[in-house]
Amino acid sequence: MGREIDRTEITDDMIRRFTKAVLTDLLALEKMLEENILEEGVHRIGAEQELFLIDKHYQPFPIGTKVLEKLENSRFTTELALFNLEFNLEPIDWQPNCLSLLHKKLKEQLSFLEKPLKELNADFILVGILPTIDKSDLSLENMTPLKRYFAINEAMTRLRGGSFTLYLKGADEIFITHDNILIEGVNTSFQVHFQVDPSNFANLYNLSQVTAAPLMAASTNSPLLFGKRLWRETRIAVFQQAIDTRLPGFGVRDRVPRVRFGSDWVHESILEIYREDIARFRTLLAVEVKENPLDILEKGEIPKLEALSLFNGTVYRWNRACYGVYKGKPHLRIELRIFPSGPTVVDEVANAAFWFGLIKGLQNYIGDVKKKFVFQDVRENFVAAARLGLKAQLTWLDKKIVPAGELILKELLPLAREGLKARSIAQEDIDTYLGIVEERVKRQITGADWILDAYNGLSTKYPLGERLIYVTKGITINQKTDKPVHEWEKIEKIVKKPKLYVRTVAQIMTRDLFTVNAEDTVDLVAALMDWRKIRYVPVETNDHKLVGLVTHRSILRLVAKNKGFLPNEGIPVREIMKTDIITVSPKTSVLEAIELMRRNQIGCLPVVESNNELVGIVTERDFLYLARDLLIDALTEVNKVDSGS
Repeated sequence: MGREIDRTEITDDMIRRFTKAVLTDLLALEKMLEENILEEGVHRIGAEQELFLIDKHYQPFPIGTKVLEKLENSRFTTELALFNLEFNLEPIDWQPNCLSLLHKKLKEQLSFLEKPLKELNADFILVGILPTIDKSDLSLENMTPLKRYFAINEAMTRLRGGSFTLYLKGADEIFITHDNILIEGVNTSFQVHFQVDPSNFANLYNLSQVTAAPLMAASTNSPLLFGKRLWRETRIAVFQQAIDTRLPGFGVRDRVPRVRFGSDWVHESILEIYREDIARFRTLLAVEVKENPLDILEKGEIPKLEALSLFNGTVYRWNRACYGVYKGKPHLRIELRIFPSGPTVVDEVANAAFWFGLIKGLQNYIGDVKKKFVFQDVRENFVAAARLGLKAQLTWLDKKIVPAGELILKELLPLAREGLKARSIAQEDIDTYLGIVEERVKRQITGADWILDAYNGLSTKYPLGERLIYVTKGITINQKTDKPVHEWEKIEKIVKKPKLYVRTVAQIMTRDLFTVNAEDTVDLVAALMDWRKIRYVPVETNDHKLVGLVTHRSILRLVAKNKGFLPNEGIPVREIMKTDIITVSPKTSVLEAIELMRRNQIGCLPVVESNNELVGIVTERDFLYLARDLLIDALTEVNKVDSGS
């Protein structure tokens, strides 16, 4: 989706012309393969780094276009969300120090962000899913204002028939609907490229499929979404559901998602992948393509295959097959998309080194993977690793079930070492980067594990919003050291003065709500207030729209009116509920909420989304806790001054 388009409305006529151009590109690629025009015997590596932009409160900061205006670096580009950026590295020739060179170039590119982010009072963070991101951050106003993004949003909405549902279970459960594709913006990744020989493409691609599960298990870094503990690599499931254009059905027809692992081995060439994707998926974007690749080949020149490349950019295989032209020569490469962003640059390079070494080591060890593995087992392994990380059980050679950690330490890391050695990588780099993976697995500390340990360690001390802030702060601080995640400081050493970062209602509101329907009996409300020690009960419809509020005071009035009793006949809630309710949104500032409550002399504020969907409630008790901790902090500082410390 990197190419800009000139309009957001895509007509049927445009789609027909573009589809014809895609098919023509495919014919040209077939001709290039037959005539051995593609580069052979040359290997290069590359990477795409995605990241989040955050403000001083560790919240997503939608300033992507402003940062790009200040950056003097053409390698940076926009992402779907304004709080994301991406940069692409120049390809690196395969050589003994290519891994340490990859590390150096990644750090150099990130250093370009220092000045513009400092000027904007912002920072960046490398993480699969930003812990502090909230559903309210995913409105279209935070989408990067480029036509291609709005076009793809409209196309996916049209194909899906409206909003989509995200449903996922882990330690917690999430079940939400959303009306645009910006939910995809909660994900950031570290994508690694490897240029391969066309004659060996099928086998290397299949090897990359086999290795995806153990690679995923060792690199998870996305365990939280909206404060819910889900998969170790939640990004995998969220991305698939965010880009899913399938409509619900009642039959047993197979319908594959646009984000996918694949359905079978590649047997001969890259053409199999492209043909399957063109056959299965509708065109989302369409541009006018001027080049005729067949005519260009006839002239002895190299076509860009623009239509095929644009189409390929809207189908999201976890191992993506790519055609490219570099220094005037066409080539094929595999783009591995499974790695999350972070935890640190050195961890990312270690993950890449594990992949490079493992596909070579396995190739030497087992040869043709199609004869040794069942594809369905490989696909199930990938899902298991995304769900459970190093705790996953993987089906390996001879159908043996092996714990992921044990498999990596005993079999795969030695193979990866041999693979890198066979590719003439410097021994120092092999020891450094594969040593990081080894220690990470031995200690069972991936980025996801560090995040969950930090989150759970704070659970009895701080409300949800503060926990997420401090987890994010901990990632940011540790990340700047470029130490691998297994050497990171624990969250307890980072937590100080938590309330100073609280600024929005979303960070302090209660999300676990007890509500009633307008036709329920008032007795139920009274019981809820007694059982749960609450003073306010929201009234909502079956589709969770706020319609009223019952207060403790209104129950007392009813009891007083009936001389100390609730009426035997059962009064419906609608007769005593307040309907003229003052509400706030999750992004309302804490100061504004306090002022609203003071000015209107009310004790709570229901929190609603723009469609009046009830998502939380904030009460005077929440603000008392906030004030208490701020007062403790202030008095502590005063005591320090008085004691001369």
